[in-house]
Amino acid sequence: MSGPLVLMEGIDKQFPGVLALNQCRFELQAGEVHALVGENGAGKSTMMKILTGVYSKDAGTILYKGQEVHIPNTKAAQERGISIIHQELNMMPHLTVAQNIFIGREPRRGWFLNEKELNAKTQALFDLMNLKLDPRTVMSELTVAKQQMVEIAKALSFESEVLIMDEPTAALTQSEIEELFRMIEQLRKRGVGIVYISHRMEELKRITDRITVMRDGCYIDTVRTASITIDQIISMMVGREIQHVTKPAITTQSKDRVLEVRGLNQGSSLQNISFHVNRGEIVGFAGLMGAGRTEVARAIFGADPYDSGEIIIHGKPAKIKQPHDAVAHGLGYLSEDRKRFGCLVDMDVKMNVAVSSYARFSRSGWMNDAGIRQTAEQHVETLRIKTPGVDQLVKFLSGGNQQKVVISKWLTRNCDILIFDEPTRGIDVGAKSEIYKLLEQLAADGKAILMISSELPEVLRLSHRIIVMCEGRITGELSSEEADQEKIMKFATARN
Repeated sequence: MSGPLVLMEGIDKQFPGVLALNQCRFELQAGEVHALVGENGAGKSTMMKILTGVYSKDAGTILYKGQEVHIPNTKAAQERGISIIHQELNMMPHLTVAQNIFIGREPRRGWFLNEKELNAKTQALFDLMNLKLDPRTVMSELTVAKQQMVEIAKALSFESEVLIMDEPTAALTQSEIEELFRMIEQLRKRGVGIVYISHRMEELKRITDRITVMRDGCYIDTVRTASITIDQIISMMVGREIQHVTKPAITTQSKDRVLEVRGLNQGSSLQNISFHVNRGEIVGFAGLMGAGRTEVARAIFGADPYDSGEIIIHGKPAKIKQPHDAVAHGLGYLSEDRKRFGCLVDMDVKMNVAVSSYARFSRSGWMNDAGIRQTAEQHVETLRIKTPGVDQLVKFLSGGNQQKVVISKWLTRNCDILIFDEPTRGIDVGAKSEIYKLLEQLAADGKAILMISSELPEVLRLSHRIIVMCEGRITGELSSEEADQEKIMKFATARN
């Protein structure tokens, strides 16, 4: 085949009140890994959703293997050999892993599903990926990282010639990332064209051949990865130079213990977890995937029951059996999975901002719509949420802007204790510094913040103290002055 595997030219796409794509182009060669980068809202995911039939284009042409094609739906794209692994995972949580991978393509024996063959085909895929996972496991029982690997397996099951990966490493550990890169190299050698969407610049420099940059729904340029620096890529993405973030001097924190956890136990997941967070303090939780960090957050917030232990808020024992109890005690929780547990994607921005604070906006049984709108507009301006207005449905916002809406919800509630689980997951380099400044300002305002992050530079950058976990236990605690990546990793792999 001569010419590119995929060529998209003059692509336009408009949503209600938003011109998402304006005369955009993208080219993919067989056997190359091509990065597509830009800030949240730049149009990357929209461009790829058009290629995979999720959205229809308003203008432009798509050439596939040299022929102009119309891709009306995802099934048509998959039949042509074009698959996408979405940033927001698409799964049926009540079905098994194998059923999710081969949904609609299940092997049958007459009218009946052939479970044995289904599980065998899935296991063969996992063996290829060196993935240790039981095909019979129900999807809802998996961590976000494992769910991501299942999505990759599903895409590989179609024997795709074009594979689009949208933030594939956002929830993966370093070892899982290395395994993913190994798979990508195998696919490249087989002639598969891979579109790689990521905000992690170091990954792009390591694994991609070319980079296409988008900004504000427009095509900027395509360059060879080897010929450009990370700083130049970022400058193209944001249209300005990004000031390098340096760790600020740590100010003396209050000794007022806002949150204290004593002897928290939860089966084999959590064992004797004890720590505290002071007013005006950011306590970072570090550890490898599966260490139990998210389990701690969910237990404190009442999302999951715990077997024993004590939660103390403002010096008094707190009975937290469900999230409603936690919110009543002044806790706010920003989940690592914003789509499932953070946003109401089919509601507009202003209602998402107000959803946890209805009592504040209620007057004699009537909602103060003007107050809700004013509050939402203030947060849109302060957090720089890219939206045409507060009446926009959240599902039409980019992932990073959805994250900011969730943060706005808890700011509106004015919680004393804020739990941030992967606060910058899926957020671009231009917006990360804004989130960092926001967290620092919240701490300066006296909020007690528990922050979980898989990015060690982020933990080191923001935390006043760092608690490290391994296999459900706290294995170490470090002050900001003594902490570094080597010490954190030593504790994160210490199996006490």
